[in-house]
Amino acid sequence: MQHIPIPKDEATVIGLQALSFIAGDEDMFGSLLNQAGTDAADIRARAGDPVFLGFVLDFLLQDDAAVIAFAGAQQMPPENVAMARRALPGGDTPEWT
Repeated sequence: MQHIPIPKDEATVIGLQALSFIAGDEDMFGSLLNQAGTDAADIRARAGDPVFLGFVLDFLLQDDAAVIAFAGAQQMPPENVAMARRALPGGDTPEWT
C-alpha cells in the first residue's frame, strides 16, 4: 500500500512533537543529548531547524516501542513518523520492497 507523502510543514510539526515527547522522558532525553553531543540549551536553540528535527525523528525511529508510544500519544498511525522523516532534509532514503 502506498501512502500519500506528508508535507514538509506537517513533518516539521511532527518533529517538534517528537522532541517534546522525548524531552518528557528523562532517560530518552539523556540519550538524545548524548547522541547529539550537546546540551539542553543547544537543543532548544536548534528546535526549529528541519535538519535537526530529522535527527530527532531518526533518534525516535531507532526504538519501535518509542515510535508506537509517541504515535499513540499523538493519535497518529506509527508509519507517519517514518513518513515525516522522509519529508525532512536527509530523509530521502530509498525504500526496499
